[in-house]
Amino acid sequence: MQFLVLLAEADHFDRWDATGDDDRARYFADYNAFADAVRQRGTLIAGDALHRPESARTVRPGTPRTVTEGPFAETVEQIGGFYLIEMPDLESAVDVASLLPREYSIEVRPTLGIDV
Repeated sequence: MQFLVLLAEADHFDRWDATGDDDRARYFADYNAFADAVRQRGTLIAGDALHRPESARTVRPGTPRTVTEGPFAETVEQIGGFYLIEMPDLESAVDVASLLPREYSIEVRPTLGIDV
């Protein structure tokens, strides 16, 4: 079963820019612990950090479709990155997601598995 793991934090990008080397080392140790745990129990399909929200474009509903600058929702909490993982079940996915840096709110959501 595949899961999307979203990492969000209030003012993530400004906070990351202000983070010192020691804290960044801890973050990367946590990312690596997560990746290792996923590989031991499942598959790490993809993962990456995202650019700042202001670099996003949102295609709005309607006819004609309009494109607006910025993220889908205006919010203080920003999605800083994601992983797509394959794990046996939701409990396992949540368990490994808890290894990610404690500063983040982590959303773990099953995918529908639709082939495109």
